[in-house]
Amino acid sequence: MASLMQGRLPVNQDVLLMQKGTLMRKVRSKSWKKLRFFRLQDDGMTVWHARQAGGRAKPSFSISDVETVREGHESELLRSLAEEFPLEQGFTIVFHGRRSNLDLVANSVEETQIWMQGLQLLVDFVTSMDQQERLDQPGWLSDWFQRGDKNQDGRMSFREVQRLLHLMNVDMEQEYAFQLFQAADMSQSDTLEGEEFVEFYKALTKRAEVQELFENFSADGQKLTLLEFVDFLQEEQKEGDHASDLALQLIDRYEPSESGKLRHVLSVDGFLSYLCSKDGDIFNPTCLSIYQDMTQPLNHYYINSSHNTYLVGDQLCGQSSVEGYIRALKRGCRCVEVDIWDGPSGEPMVYHGHTLTSRILFKEVVATVAQYAFQTSDYPVILSLEIHCSREQQEIIAQHLTEILGEQLLSTTLDGLLPTQLPSPEELRRKILVKGKKLKTLEEDLEEEEEEELESELDREQEAGTELEAQSEAEAQELSPRSKDKKEKKSTPIMCPSLSALVVYMKTVSFHSFTHSREHYRFYELSSFSETKARRLIKEAGNEFVQHNAWQLSRVYPSGLRTDSSNYNPQELWNAGCQMVAMNVQTAGLEMDICDGLFRQNGGCGYVLKPDFLRDTQSSFHPERPISPFKARTLLVQVISGQQLPKVDKAKEGSIVDPLVRVEVFGVRPDTTRQETSYVENNGFNPYWGQTLCFRVLVPELALLRFVVKDYNWTSRNDFVGQYTLPWTCMQQGYRHIHLLSKDGTSLHPASIFVHICIQEGLEGGES
Repeated sequence: MASLMQGRLPVNQDVLLMQKGTLMRKVRSKSWKKLRFFRLQDDGMTVWHARQAGGRAKPSFSISDVETVREGHESELLRSLAEEFPLEQGFTIVFHGRRSNLDLVANSVEETQIWMQGLQLLVDFVTSMDQQERLDQPGWLSDWFQRGDKNQDGRMSFREVQRLLHLMNVDMEQEYAFQLFQAADMSQSDTLEGEEFVEFYKALTKRAEVQELFENFSADGQKLTLLEFVDFLQEEQKEGDHASDLALQLIDRYEPSESGKLRHVLSVDGFLSYLCSKDGDIFNPTCLSIYQDMTQPLNHYYINSSHNTYLVGDQLCGQSSVEGYIRALKRGCRCVEVDIWDGPSGEPMVYHGHTLTSRILFKEVVATVAQYAFQTSDYPVILSLEIHCSREQQEIIAQHLTEILGEQLLSTTLDGLLPTQLPSPEELRRKILVKGKKLKTLEEDLEEEEEEELESELDREQEAGTELEAQSEAEAQELSPRSKDKKEKKSTPIMCPSLSALVVYMKTVSFHSFTHSREHYRFYELSSFSETKARRLIKEAGNEFVQHNAWQLSRVYPSGLRTDSSNYNPQELWNAGCQMVAMNVQTAGLEMDICDGLFRQNGGCGYVLKPDFLRDTQSSFHPERPISPFKARTLLVQVISGQQLPKVDKAKEGSIVDPLVRVEVFGVRPDTTRQETSYVENNGFNPYWGQTLCFRVLVPELALLRFVVKDYNWTSRNDFVGQYTLPWTCMQQGYRHIHLLSKDGTSLHPASIFVHICIQEGLEGGES
């Protein structure tokens, strides 16, 4: 199968040596360190491992699974074993999604360099492959060949092909499969190899429904002329006045034949290529880059926020790790949380207080934030500090923040003057803001008031019985692991001025009522709410909450009862305009799909502009009782077909999925609903539904759509196959492909579903 990638795969000495294989130590923990023989397969796309050279090998990972390769000194685990293994001989393979990192130690620095450089070369190659190359010469096709070629002789018999069809989720009549096999066997060797397998695969994946659509617009059934393609783009894809220019661009981009490009016509292969591309995706490509106004005050944006960011597991016994910050920041989180406690040797520690979670040094967290804060987005990062330290260690916290972050740290107002509103994400580019308690007001800081002002402020804080950040979150701690300690706390450590001074635009204050906030608080002061309290406020005073969030920031965090690090649905908090809805980003599932869906837009920068009616301090909008003038819409979703859906239970070779599609709408309460198709029996490869689902949506500006593929199971709950979630405002109309993601949020390429989207004004529209 190596011939598949021949002439395209970057081959150098490192890659060739990786294909010979290397004995390395796989490290899982301080006690689990075992020798394994790792070898890059001939396809250049997959790495297998065995207990020893020549031993029984099994797949370890695919190059397309790898996000990056890190040096040994960047790994917490390898650093903890530095006395046992030289750090320069170690390296870490970091995967997309939530898959654990793979720490390896080679026998020499030379071997380490071979694997690090070779892997990075291959990762860069896969990343740079454009969509057409991925369709024509994909690494995953090599993966299938490797899995089907049971005796690993580089060719596949018909029996091996039959086995592979089961692995690929294809239930096909033996006679038809044999016809395709014979047609592809050009060498008449009764086996398929290299390009023969590619031809077999192409025959297998022909799309009858796309051919039919193509013929509906093509006069001769052979090609779409420029005018025919323009008609299709205007009538079906709703591309509007720019359809003529767009048609020329798309033909140039997706038509495979040079003569077709010259004649400005589109073949059926070019048409399919367009439909499967980013331009034919349900997600509007103009929303992929930063397209929103980034010059409005911070409180006008939803901000991608993480709760207890240091945890990579549960809230009671989970591991604390700087990896939590790396993953959160790289996925676009702009607000991360740091729980800080007194540590030994005068060094503050980060962990979940009064639990068995492990501990990490605060200065390591700050160094990690400094390194990764702006790798994904240039827009500001907010450090939400929850400080439980003595005054002495607070001084150390302030010192670490100042020295490690340097110019990145925002330590005074942007121009040294008293602002009248919060600065914008644009003004705060590449700045790190500290959120926490503050001894004085910003005005007093800037005016350098007398010392007695500071003392009276301190007295006032203590009389009110307030804590640092922890006090404002007290409500959520009822019944939580930390609640038993609340009564034991008689007083709060006095806050040190040097740390207080670093809090500029993000002073945390206790919430009493919306009236109290209006009368006593300033725009740079913000409150935190437990999910329970926030929900109650939405029900009792939804419109007041909306108005409050139009001038002040709010942070919402999960209930203390969520010891398993489960999540709540952020949508109902967004409906009220809450900006920082903190999620346990380490936990995959529906709630994180919704969160990822909202923040997928605007360049994944972590800031999304709220609708105008949530930015108006006089807004009449009530999230529980939405009324006009918001523009209601009817949405018609025709679920047409599916392509190459993955098996749910890969352990069962004979099992094939019975897929159905569920379309879910999340928004204001009346809009939140779901409908599903019937299931197709025993066909995960190319199921056809052809069913239309109808939704009536009152407030489309707040709606998100989630497309879920399930494996029907009459004996239990249907099993999850894949999903894709996106905002209504980023959805393209017409014939569109939805490229599915795993539960972990990683690509399930080439799995997709093919749909037709139609949005009508008003609430008319027929039922399905």
